[in-house]
Amino acid sequence: MLKNDFVQALDNYRKARRSAAFQELLARLTGNPEDAKLFSYEEVRQQLQAIEKSTERLAEIPLDAIVGSVGRYHDFTRKFLPKASISQNRWARVMAITKGLSGLPPIDVYKIGEVYFVKDGNHRVSVAKQMGNTSIQAYITEVESRVNLPQDLKMDDLIIKAEYVKFLEKTKLDKLKPGVDLNATKPGAYPTLLEHIEVHRHYMGIEQKREISYSESVLHWYEKIFSPVVNIIRRRGMLRDFPERTETDLYLWAANHRGALEQELGWDIGSEAALSDLTEKHSSLKRKPIREFLSRLLAKFIPDVLEGGPPPGTWRKKLIDFTILEYLFTDLLLALDDTQNTWNALDQAILIARLENSRIHGIHIHPEVTENSQKDHHDLREEFETRCRNAGINRFDFLVSEGDVGKSLIEHAQFADLVILPLNHPPGDKPINRLESGLSALIRSCPVPILTVPGQITHLKNILLAYDGSIKAKEALFIAAYLGSQRQSSLKIITSGAGLDDPASVQKEAKAYLSRFPIKSEYLITQSPIPDEVSRLARNNEIDLILIGGYGGGSLFEVVLGSVVDQILREIQLPILICR
Repeated sequence: MLKNDFVQALDNYRKARRSAAFQELLARLTGNPEDAKLFSYEEVRQQLQAIEKSTERLAEIPLDAIVGSVGRYHDFTRKFLPKASISQNRWARVMAITKGLSGLPPIDVYKIGEVYFVKDGNHRVSVAKQMGNTSIQAYITEVESRVNLPQDLKMDDLIIKAEYVKFLEKTKLDKLKPGVDLNATKPGAYPTLLEHIEVHRHYMGIEQKREISYSESVLHWYEKIFSPVVNIIRRRGMLRDFPERTETDLYLWAANHRGALEQELGWDIGSEAALSDLTEKHSSLKRKPIREFLSRLLAKFIPDVLEGGPPPGTWRKKLIDFTILEYLFTDLLLALDDTQNTWNALDQAILIARLENSRIHGIHIHPEVTENSQKDHHDLREEFETRCRNAGINRFDFLVSEGDVGKSLIEHAQFADLVILPLNHPPGDKPINRLESGLSALIRSCPVPILTVPGQITHLKNILLAYDGSIKAKEALFIAAYLGSQRQSSLKIITSGAGLDDPASVQKEAKAYLSRFPIKSEYLITQSPIPDEVSRLARNNEIDLILIGGYGGGSLFEVVLGSVVDQILREIQLPILICR
């Protein structure tokens, strides 16, 4: 060892000490002092219940993957910079030796997952990192653990991994389902999962009327509760929306989000809807702060009737994203008020619920809920629930909401498949009436189809589809195909030549689509306006439901001149199903 080498090494030690002091200060200032410390091997091993193997091997290991030490974790920072407790002479001698022919001898380490803990050779690691080396030779003793430690291990990671080990020790899920991956990124995840399993076990016992073993409940929870949600997450590609989260994170997040939504809405919305809403509201790919700010700003100045709502086809896309459909309308949102027509609308909801195995969500919206209005709400609820029970409907709930009727319905409709309204106030025939129409605003903005009930109800036997080839008319065509094939409804598809260059080709398009289904259908081209032809068929009792696309033109244009939808709503006393 040359004297000059030793002197230079002493200078390097002093530089390393200054860097160590700065690293520790920075960690304290940022509120993460633990991130500047090395991990204690023995503490980590005990928390992970890891088991050392007896064999060892020699290999080159990355210096950045060394995160702890067996006995000297207090003497070096996380980057293996020497603290004051380290003798400068010893440290300098180790560095000076590296200038010789022999270089640094191999160190001894324990390996857990992707990280290493120094058993012997802490000074050599410190010197090697200070010299800018990226790897070092080491004798490696493997340590078996049920969990993997990442190379960028932080204190929170260790807490999470320790919780994971306790979770696996209790559930034996890694033995029951080899290869299972329930990695999470937040402390507290695994105690919460254990609570989910306990709750599931409790209800399993009630449902099956027997004592459920813990291992049986764990496996059943994983296969029937956890895995179906994870499958939805994978099918929807949600990890792209939340790149810093895991499937277990999203499962827990969705469970919390679903609980909050159900408490707010007053009904069970299901995992699929909760995940969809979670993505829409919180995805890093969908959040556009500037666009959201501008939208809120414009909303203050644009009348509700001129707002556009979601793009056409959004509702159908949601159905395609969801699991395989057995029914089209599984959640019915029924607007309840204090008019007699409300009960006609409920009768309509009951009829559809029987056909579609639907749940009826009755909602009464009041501008301001007060003590004086409580009795009215109670009476409405009691009548609603009595009628549902008497009709043999056992899946229903009732909710009182405060605020604007249209906005509240739109907010709740995103978790339903169909909105059913008593038609008490159709849009007027003057521009100012249409501009003030709450129904027109709702039709434009509602994310799902709307069924208006003016008085009599429909049994879905004879349906008229007004088809002009527009995007929203194609949404109506989709529902017509479903009702015709699944409910054996007879269809009349009518196209008006007024305003269309080639009505025959439009009808041909509808016929080609419907020909794929076993449907009884009739096609009609008329030169009369659609409302006139619909009125004629209604008078002759040839139809009991009108199926039509929503507003198609520019909002302001239709408000000024009126639309086919408004005219049919005013003039035809039949249920009308309006699609967007």
